[in-house]
Amino acid sequence: MVWAIGLKYTQGFTKLLPSIWTFGAMAVSVYLLSLAVKIIPIGTAYAVWTGIGAASTVVMGIILFNEPLTFIRILLVLLIIFAIVGLKLTTN
Repeated sequence: MVWAIGLKYTQGFTKLLPSIWTFGAMAVSVYLLSLAVKIIPIGTAYAVWTGIGAASTVVMGIILFNEPLTFIRILLVLLIIFAIVGLKLTTN
């Protein structure tokens, strides 16, 4: 989520400090994913990684950028969260 939000601040990677921050967050994020795949299957790890990122980015977009807060958006974010939990619960 940090790097996804950071993309907004880079303005197409024309702003140096937000760009550095965003690339750093990307590196940390991928590193943490690499640790997760040591323990859980790649499909589950990647789905959880992207799902958490997507859901939290929507929430932060609402908070930081006044993106619309609608019932359907809340419902869809909750579905992502339920899917993440379901995938994790069904993984050995």
